[in-house]
Amino acid sequence: MSHARTRSRLFLLPLVALSLAACGDDSAGSSYGSTTPDSAAANTTAANTTSADTTPADTTPPDTATPAPGGATLQLAKSSLGDILVDSAGNTLYLYANDTPTATACSTGCLGTWPALVSDGPVTVGAGLGLEDVGSVTAADGSTQVTFYGHPLYSFAGDAAPGDVNGQGIGGVWSVLDGEGNPVK
Repeated sequence: MSHARTRSRLFLLPLVALSLAACGDDSAGSSYGSTTPDSAAANTTAANTTSADTTPADTTPPDTATPAPGGATLQLAKSSLGDILVDSAGNTLYLYANDTPTATACSTGCLGTWPALVSDGPVTVGAGLGLEDVGSVTAADGSTQVTFYGHPLYSFAGDAAPGDVNGQGIGGVWSVLDGEGNPVK
């Protein structure tokens, strides 16, 4: 990684911290455990696939909720927190405790820091994951946001590379997920 890119990411950290005020709430006690996927799971189709390579060609985190061409992919990857849920590029996926299985609470400024995982096609799952655990919910911007065990999924703009878990625990309301949809503590 070039020094200019590193400096620009360091410059972004204070901006990320400021934008978290719109998303994090230290007093938020509303969390929900594993739930059954929402009814949209019946409308989502996918084929089980396996992939040993989770290293993407470009490790730049997404800046917006751009639909994955042809659909999203969920898979498991090893991290410092154990096996966690990641997208097709190996970027860590998070849940927001203030969401519900039928509604997202992260909108506008929040989505700049926590881009929603949205898809305009079928969702594919990797080894160890079940398609029956995948669903969708309508995101704040009207797009179709992917859910896992009823949790709407997000990436974190502060993660610079696959395997980063810099969003873990922010505001007491952001968590990575394990392969069974549980928040990692």
